[in-house]
Amino acid sequence: MVLRILPITLQCVGTASLRDNPAMTRSNHRQPQLDLGLTWRNSFAQLGEDFYTPLEAQTLSAPYWVGRSPAVAREIGLGEEWLASDELREALIGNRPIAGTQPLASVYSGHQFGQWAGQLGDGRALLLGDTSDGLEVQLKGAGLTPYSRMGDGRAVLRSSIREFLCSEAMHGLGIASSRALCVIGSDAPVRRETMETAAVVTRVAPSFIRFGHFEHFSYSGQHAQLKILADHVIDQHYPQCRDSGQGNPYAALLRLVSLRTAKMVAQWQAVGFCHGVMNTDNMSILCLTLDYGPFQFLDTFDPAHVCNHSDTSGRYAFNRQPAIAYWNLSSLAQALLPLIEDQDLAIAALDSFKSSFSNALEALMRAKLGILASDETNQAAQRTLTEDILTLLARNRVDYSIFWRRLSHSGAGRDTGAVRELFLDQAGIEAWLQRWTEGVSAFPADQVSALMLRSNPKFVLRNHLGEQAIRAAKAKDFSQIDALLKLLESPFEEHPGLEAYADFPPDWAGTIAISCSS
Repeated sequence: MVLRILPITLQCVGTASLRDNPAMTRSNHRQPQLDLGLTWRNSFAQLGEDFYTPLEAQTLSAPYWVGRSPAVAREIGLGEEWLASDELREALIGNRPIAGTQPLASVYSGHQFGQWAGQLGDGRALLLGDTSDGLEVQLKGAGLTPYSRMGDGRAVLRSSIREFLCSEAMHGLGIASSRALCVIGSDAPVRRETMETAAVVTRVAPSFIRFGHFEHFSYSGQHAQLKILADHVIDQHYPQCRDSGQGNPYAALLRLVSLRTAKMVAQWQAVGFCHGVMNTDNMSILCLTLDYGPFQFLDTFDPAHVCNHSDTSGRYAFNRQPAIAYWNLSSLAQALLPLIEDQDLAIAALDSFKSSFSNALEALMRAKLGILASDETNQAAQRTLTEDILTLLARNRVDYSIFWRRLSHSGAGRDTGAVRELFLDQAGIEAWLQRWTEGVSAFPADQVSALMLRSNPKFVLRNHLGEQAIRAAKAKDFSQIDALLKLLESPFEEHPGLEAYADFPPDWAGTIAISCSS
């Protein structure tokens, strides 16, 4: 690979002029501030005005609670009693300012579907600030910003519910992700493919900085700002980069981001998660799963599955996610070249992704298979075992999650009837099960089962489950959201009596179309 600074230019919007734009005027400053008892700062705002536009949220009428996560409330130090209060509901939908916060929309750029998209930015999100625990709180769907382009700055109820549930589902699966405190709805109309209603998601993360932030300042020639941004990320989140022994903290940053992105994407592949829109502006510099739009957990195992109805070329197909992650990291490497100043060093840092991803995915698949230990003498056989079962799953169109959970309950191969009935190719699965049983026979059966049950979730957020919750919520019935949240917070547990949530999807699930507007 040859890295070079791409001849990309930006026409940057001046934040000062936008700050004075009457179209950006808000009305919630007339309301008294709400004191949540939290200590706020806004470390991103300290980077300087080149990085953002200060902005209040736009108001929405008649807000109502849709979904709330007490677990996330505890994470940010917010008393759970607030989750029942009208005051917090008004504040988090944008109708009332929160004392101590400094709302802002940040500017970034990025590649979308492999093409340079130029300046982007928080087109419908406002960063309130970060709490004393170092967690940033952001409102998604809070109205127009200077970076909304042709958008309306709003999120719809449908997509907000999906993001709320999937953020918490990924956390329950042990996959690094932004979190979601709550969803608040309004009957205010919002047009997408059809007319829908508005909602605001309050989401939480240590940082919402993306690869696209670095691309923005690199390709616009603002290398002083690029350095400020990189130093901020290193000092706040990757201090080990200054003591890495490499002598170049920016190359160390690229290497760590490559390693952690590899781990995250390996977890996606192991659990059958399709992101759907892996643009560089949707890639987190902290390697969090970010921006839940057209995502999907696989039902039938299809390696080439494309979950995004807008992705007509299949760029973000399930089996292409590792390669796309590497492509995105290459874009980040190019953006960081003015700081790294050594192309060979950048390439070496970037290439750490390849071996790290392979090793991480192999380890995850061994755990799914119940293999308690591995050494060089049996690794090749274990790889073949994994490759062969994935081939069988695809050829027989077997449900991915149900297969792995049934295998986990087979008693290390002692009772495989429920597994075998999933396959048309009985000879193929019989032969594979015999090899697998022999492979795990060296380990105690109870330990094999225990490892598999904590590696293969019973519950994932299937599209039809989210759709059912959305349909109920449109009728102001939020019980499905509450039920799903409890399951998805502990997806490896059995939850007796709730087996229907882990059953095969209905036939109509295959007709659900998820697009970038989701």
